[in-house]
Amino acid sequence: METPNIDRLAREGVKLTQHIAAASLCTPSRAAFLTGRYPIRSGMASSNRYRALQWNAGSGGLPPNERTFARLLQKQGYTTGLIGKWHQGVNCESFNDNCHHPLNHGFDYFYGMPFTLLNNCQENKPPELDAALQAKLWLYSQIIILAVLTLTAGRLIGLISIRWKIIACFTLVGSLFFISWYSSYGFVQYWNCILMRNHDVTEQPMRLERTASLMLKEAVSFIKRNRHGPFLLFVSFLHVHTPLFTTAKFIGKSQHGLYGDNVEEMDWMVGKILDSLDKEGLKNHTLTYFASDHGGHLEAQDGSAQLGGWNGIYKGGKGMGGWEGGIRVPGVFRWPGVLPAGTVIDEPTSLMDIYPTVVHLAGGILPQDRVIDGRSLVPLLQGRAQKSEHEFLFHYCGSYLHAVRWHQKDSGAIWKAHYVTPVFHPPGAGACYGKGICPCFGEGVTHHDPPLLFDLSRDPSEAKPLSADTEPLFDIVIRKIGRAIEEHHRTLTPVPEQLSMYNIMWKPWLQPCCGTFPLCWCDKEGDSTQSL
Repeated sequence: METPNIDRLAREGVKLTQHIAAASLCTPSRAAFLTGRYPIRSGMASSNRYRALQWNAGSGGLPPNERTFARLLQKQGYTTGLIGKWHQGVNCESFNDNCHHPLNHGFDYFYGMPFTLLNNCQENKPPELDAALQAKLWLYSQIIILAVLTLTAGRLIGLISIRWKIIACFTLVGSLFFISWYSSYGFVQYWNCILMRNHDVTEQPMRLERTASLMLKEAVSFIKRNRHGPFLLFVSFLHVHTPLFTTAKFIGKSQHGLYGDNVEEMDWMVGKILDSLDKEGLKNHTLTYFASDHGGHLEAQDGSAQLGGWNGIYKGGKGMGGWEGGIRVPGVFRWPGVLPAGTVIDEPTSLMDIYPTVVHLAGGILPQDRVIDGRSLVPLLQGRAQKSEHEFLFHYCGSYLHAVRWHQKDSGAIWKAHYVTPVFHPPGAGACYGKGICPCFGEGVTHHDPPLLFDLSRDPSEAKPLSADTEPLFDIVIRKIGRAIEEHHRTLTPVPEQLSMYNIMWKPWLQPCCGTFPLCWCDKEGDSTQSL
């Protein structure tokens, strides 16, 4: 795939080859990125099968008492903006309390999607949100309709002796059942696929054919408006998430199908944003960071076409708590004249490290009333330190600890112990094909005692688990990691689970709406897009 602009960032800056997301799904990973804390500390780690927010009208989200890096930079005089995907919730108790909204988490300006892209956002695509449950609900509804028709026909021709009142009651119950689920799942495009500017809904549903140009226009405009003062801009691309909607001029451009086309369009957008920094004379005064929130989604396929990307030599992918393919992501920093160009760092780093890094650079002070799991990368990036400050990194799948990484600094070894791994389907396939995503618990996982142990410095593909027979340090390593887990658990305190079944349910009274609910439809953007 041709990604000249992302490649240019890497050439002109520092490339991190062992950059680790704190979760393998978007909602918890982004919560950790924004707060510098493992998702389990903020309640953004799930103990059920729903590990990401499901609705704009759910009541869960990033708690208001969490302090994002945007909030800390705001206090340092920075103008802060978020363009693109949020997926950290909107409301708590009413449709306009905005308790989880970006503007309540330190951003001065927000333009984008409070949720995330889904197949449901594009016409003629199979439903993605709770597809298996929807299929069951349709089946139950059809059974109820068939039963009502059978009873009615039997009563009319005298085959069944049943009172009309009973048939009417049965029809009423069936109707209520259908309305109860279809009012949410039948209108996903209207409820979830929306654009907002600050607190106002501007498109409901959003028009995907112009979304990329709108996002780019907003990002460039934010840079231009704030070029004379310190600013923080978080551009959270909707690319490269399914349904991979790609504008016409990039269709067929790559050699790797729709996924490649979408990646190359994103790279073009990256280039336009970098060009705007150059145009405003900000290149040498701006720290630029590029990353992904998790690995490729292996199970996202359309026939033989791979829609969710690939993870190279790394095992597993999106949704898998421990395997490298789900959590090892690109990481690039550029700051001409401050960070040495063309540098490659192989030390373990985390997306959570962005929090203390940008707070340090902005002259802020980290919160003292909570655990911050990230570590400032400034010494490492500038070459003043050779080793990462992380000794242990904990890899969760929802609220379940699946694996732990130990950076043994004296030897350079990177040990990784897997206590739980997903059961691949079919066996040996490397993913959970047919399930959409691998589970974190239950019959879909295998518990390992002793844990599977790998030395990533020698076996980055996690292909050959070590044992006491093949690795003399096996018992020492397992004991060391076990003590680290005990110490880590002592730092955890109970918090409300933001992704509980109640919190992720669709609640009509919380639905963002640009009209009078349920008549939620608008297009305030009109023809405001322009060629970029």
